[in-house]
Amino acid sequence: MRTAHPDGYLAVPAAGSGSPVLVLHAWWGLNDTTRAFCTRLAESGFVAFAPDLYHGKVAENVADAERLGSALDGNHEQAKAEIAEAARFLQERAGQADRGIAAIGFSLGAYYALDLAAAEPERVHSVVVFYGTGGGDFSGSKAAYLGHFADADEFEPQSNVVGLETALRRAGRPVTFHRYAGTGHWFFEPDRAQAFNQAAASLAWDRTLAFLRRTPTS
Repeated sequence: MRTAHPDGYLAVPAAGSGSPVLVLHAWWGLNDTTRAFCTRLAESGFVAFAPDLYHGKVAENVADAERLGSALDGNHEQAKAEIAEAARFLQERAGQADRGIAAIGFSLGAYYALDLAAAEPERVHSVVVFYGTGGGDFSGSKAAYLGHFADADEFEPQSNVVGLETALRRAGRPVTFHRYAGTGHWFFEPDRAQAFNQAAASLAWDRTLAFLRRTPTS
């Protein structure tokens, strides 16, 4: 049975196939920056899909983002169900249902990427988080983890980063967390002019690409 195409943005490499990467957007919603990131992944040989968790709504400022993000978290079970559906669709579209996927989450999306890997360990082999964390039970996870964090982040305390890294290591998972000097939240997103850091963003991209291209760890 074919999985229905969920709301979102799909980017496919010129070859028409590739390893699947699920991209979970930040609290801004599925904006042009997220779409461009998916396109960039496709140009690097991956099939990338970003579900639209806000269903057409996009925040332009922090107040709107807080409102939309709070509404999503208030209905988090529905959000998780939609993400699981998106993961199934992506696996089918990439034609690699038996190999699992990578999940990349930005800020708000990082929480849901971590949750997906814990809830569906057979589906997710790799997780990348950008300046976002989450709790939960990682004992059943089979994923390897890569994290990109700012060294001065008003939205994500270092204690949360340390706590996540500790929990993942305690669960026996491969973990590599990077902290980028002189950066704050959103340092990877070029449309956030006050926060974007070109050097850090380029380095984080290179590290992410290398991580995704490695053989999945089980």
